[in-house]
Parts: sequence; C-alpha cells; structure tokens
Amino acid sequence: MFEKLGSLIVNRKRLIFSLFIVAIFSSGAIGTSVFGKLDSGGYNDPKSDSAKAFEYLTDVFKVKDPAVVLVVETTQGVNDPAVVAAAAKLETSIKGEPGVGSTLSYWSAGGAPTLKSSDSNSAFLFIYSEDIEWNNVQSLGKRIQEKYDGRFENLAVYASGTGVFAHAINTKIADDLKLSEAISIPLTFILLVFVFGGLVASAMPLLVGVSAILGSLLVIYLLTLFTGVSVFALNLITGLGLGLGIDYSLLVVNRFREELHAGKTVDEAIKKTVATAGKTVFYSGLTVVITLAALMLFPLMYLKSFGYAGVTVVVMAVLGALIALPALLAILGKRIDKAVVRKGALTPKEDGRWAQTARFVMRKPVPVVVLSLVILTVLAAPIKNIVFSQVDSRVLPASNPAAYAAQLITERFPGQEGNPIEVIIPGGASKIEQIKNYTQEIAKVVGVVRVGEPQILGNDVRVIAVHDMGPRTPAAEALIKEIRLIPSPDQTLIGGVAADYADTQIGIAKTMPWALTWIAIGVLVLLFVFTGSLILPIKAVILNILSLAATLGVITWIFVDGNLKWLVGDFTTTGSVDTGSIILVAVVAFGLSMDYELFLLSRIKEEHDAGRSNIESVAT
Repeated sequence: MFEKLGSLIVNRKRLIFSLFIVAIFSSGAIGTSVFGKLDSGGYNDPKSDSAKAFEYLTDVFKVKDPAVVLVVETTQGVNDPAVVAAAAKLETSIKGEPGVGSTLSYWSAGGAPTLKSSDSNSAFLFIYSEDIEWNNVQSLGKRIQEKYDGRFENLAVYASGTGVFAHAINTKIADDLKLSEAISIPLTFILLVFVFGGLVASAMPLLVGVSAILGSLLVIYLLTLFTGVSVFALNLITGLGLGLGIDYSLLVVNRFREELHAGKTVDEAIKKTVATAGKTVFYSGLTVVITLAALMLFPLMYLKSFGYAGVTVVVMAVLGALIALPALLAILGKRIDKAVVRKGALTPKEDGRWAQTARFVMRKPVPVVVLSLVILTVLAAPIKNIVFSQVDSRVLPASNPAAYAAQLITERFPGQEGNPIEVIIPGGASKIEQIKNYTQEIAKVVGVVRVGEPQILGNDVRVIAVHDMGPRTPAAEALIKEIRLIPSPDQTLIGGVAADYADTQIGIAKTMPWALTWIAIGVLVLLFVFTGSLILPIKAVILNILSLAATLGVITWIFVDGNLKWLVGDFTTTGSVDTGSIILVAVVAFGLSMDYELFLLSRIKEEHDAGRSNIESVAT
C-alpha cells in the first residue's frame, strides 16, 4: 500500500502539493470562525441525577445558581443605616446592568441571617444571569467584576461566584498559553535548525504543524454545528499540531536525506521514504488516535472535546507528513539541503553518541533494567498520595481578586449558602410528612449546617440543605453519598454543586474501565499487526504504564504535596488534583509514549529484517 502511495506522490507531486496549499488556506478562512463558537463549560455529567435536578430547578421552580456572588464588607456593621442605604443603591445599580436577571441580598431579603457573616460586618449580594448559557454567565461575571469589584461608596466589594471564577481561570490560562507560545515557538525553530541542520529542512515541520492546526480548526468548527466543544480543546490542537508536525517531519525528512546520500535518485528516495518512514508515521498516528479516542467515552463534554481535538489533529498531522510533505520533498529534491548551517546534521551516524549509548546498554542489560526500574519506582511512589477533586478558586494565584473573594467567603460565612444541596421531590406535595422526616435525617448528617423548610410548587417539592465544605472536594462527594443512603421518597433527586461534582466523579469512575479496555486492546492489536510479534506489544504497554506511573507520581509530588514551587512557580497547595486534567494528562502521555515506542520498533524491525544482528539493529 505504501509503495503504491509513494509512486502516486512521485507522479502527481505538483497536483498534490497544490491541493494541499488550497486546503490550508480554505481551512484557515473557515476554521478560524470557530473561536466564537466554543464553550467554556462542560464539566458535568448531563445524564446524572444532579443534572435532572438542575432541570427541575430551572424549568419548574425557576431557580438559578448565582452567576456572581458579591461579598459586601463594612466596618460599621451590615445593619448601619448608611450601609443599608449604600447597599440598596449598589443593588439597584446592578439590576440595571445588561444580562442581569435578578438579585438577592441580605438587605433585600429583609435581613436574612444566613446571608450575613458571623461577625456581622459582611453580607452576600447574589446576582443571577438573565441567560443561564455558560458563556453568557461568564461574560456577566467579567462585566460585574470589572465595574464593581473594589469600592462602592462606603462599602468594600469583592466579586466571586461561577461567572467571575470562570472568567478569571480562562484569562489566566489564555495569558499563560500566550507566554508559553511566545517562548516555545522561537526556541522550537532554533532547535529545528540545530536538529535538521538547514533552514529549508527546518521549515518542513512548521508547514506540517500549521496545516494540522488549521485543518483541525475547520473540523472542530463543523463539529460545533452539531455538538458542544470546549474552548480548551484549542490548547491541545496547538500543542499536538506543532509537536507531531515536528516528530513526523523529522522522521520523513531524515529518511529522505538518508536515501539521497545513499545514492538514490529523488524519485527512488521518495518511494523508499514513504514505504518506510511513511508507514511508521501512519501506524504511530493510528496508535495515538486509538488512545485519544478513549476520551470520547467519558460523559463530560470537556473530556469529549479533547478527544475530538486530539483525534482530528493527529489525523491532520499524519496526512500532512505522509502525503503533502513527500510531495514537497519530491519537488525540492536535493535542494532540501540548501541553507545548511550545521553539516553534521545531514546524515545519521552509526558510531555517534546515541549508538554508543545503545551498545553500552545492551552490553549490560540486567544492571540497566534494574536501575531503570528502581528510578521509575521511586518516581511513581508518591502516586499513593493522589487525591482527586475538581477545579475551584484555589487554582488561581492567591493575589487574584476572585481567589481572595472566595477565601473571604470560606473564612467569614458559616456555610455554603451560595452553593446549597438541592433536594427535589417530583410529585412530593402529597408526601409532606414523609419529606419532613426525611429532611430531619439529612439535618443529622455531619457537615450539614441547616435544612430549609419544604417549598411546594404545584405537585413538586424543593428543599435546600446548606453544608460547610468546599462543594467540589472529596469531602463534599462523601457527604452527597451519605445523604443518598438515607431512605427517601420515591423519585427524589439530589442536586446542587456538590452533587454535580459527586456525579461527575461517579460518571468518570464508571467509564474508566471501558476506556482502559479500549486503549489496551486497540494498542495491543495494532502493535501486533505492525510488528508481527506477541511479546513486543506486551513489553511496550508494560513499559509505558511504568513511565506513566512515574509521570503521575511526579505530578502528585509537586502539586498534591506542594514541592518544587521554586521551579514551577508558586501555587496554592490544595492537597488534590483535578480529575479531568489527570485523565487528560494520562491519556495524552500514554499515547505519545506509544508513538515514540513505535518510532523505535519500526526502524529496529527494518534493520533486523535486512539481516543485521539484534545489537546492531537497535544501535543504528
């Protein structure tokens, strides 16, 4: 198959490359429209009980979670007449802001004791969005924070809540991404010049990488017409597009040069390159695709989006390196070595440092294996301390206004009044006595601060239970599980932020065995087809699992245990890591490590099939 593809590329090189250029510009023209269509939410399980409870709250009870939570602080006490007047003026001003549906504060609620701090110097002002669509909630949070965070007459105002936090974390991620790209792209090009040895050859990976990114943007744009896609998928497209563009181009360009320097004509070199390096790129890409496709199995749109983006960008990178790049190389021919700045990079050396290292390792295999296993085990050891949670305000720098406001809420207010547990009993109006007994049992659960009176609307009943812990933490998950164990009226739904988090963790846990099975079977079968060996696929999977365990161990040691802040930057040690982020890191890391494993195995197998000894096949 690859021999025929090589011949086709040689015979139609100008047509193929022309179509490639047209595709790049078309993808760029249409694909860049995706930026206004992506979603910044998608962290919950849409089929869970908490999601059903949310639908009841919004559709039946017309209740929304506040988009913004303002902490209004004063040294005069919240009941001081001047404070009451200023607070009323503040609330009236906010009601006139576009996108604000309604407000509720300590003062407008008639001095509700649950809405003031324990020292009576601070109180809540909840702001509800007119539209509960996630992007609009975030936009409202941004506007309110920019206009009201700080001082309002004699009041100190601190903005927090879902909309403010979402805007703050998205802004922080975007700023960090711009900084990383500003540093990494120039350094990458310098490294490419060093590796490829010439300016012309160094441009090849950038061409493949850019084409993969633009092509992926087009596909993601088309996907947004049918389903939600997370804005963070763009980060993966950029990173993998450039990374795999470099990897695959390095393989193809180096093989093409090698064949030219061995005396082959340009056409012969292209055919040989596609048949060897091209085949490796195809199977390597397929390995990564199989691995990243596992993300689509999870119920969270956030993780699904990374699956869509990852699979798409890998396919685009493979197409660019397997078809477009050889066509360009066929056009360039020996001009690929123009503008050489480092001649030593033009050809691989069979007696170079890496070959010498490989021969040393194979002379002493047992000590090297033992030492490697010891190092991997030590690095993996901290993984036993890993604790999962979900992103909250503590991921922001402590100096961030949204993080400071969240800290004030934790310190000064006795419970999570803005994030209560919602108990919905459809058709419960005829079961009030049973519901009261049920809520009395909920009130006895450790961590529950108070339970409100049943609210009846038509045939349905709503009860809120306020707790005193972070709503997206393992403690909150345990609280929800304990409440759900209490015998309840039929059809009872438990909702709220804490229940949403618990259901998300449950959904991930239920999906995990299926995702792992998909990856294991898919990778093992693919490696067997590629190598024809039963042992090599098993060896590859085991070694990469060890490497992955070491990676997760290091992540735990740094971010859960709070080490190396001097190197990675200061951060708030929360004692946990975001579940979705760890799954993403694990899947991407495993896929890429298998990708590199295939790079090595393909060349080793080729050299061994050509008659070289096992040692020489590995070394060269």
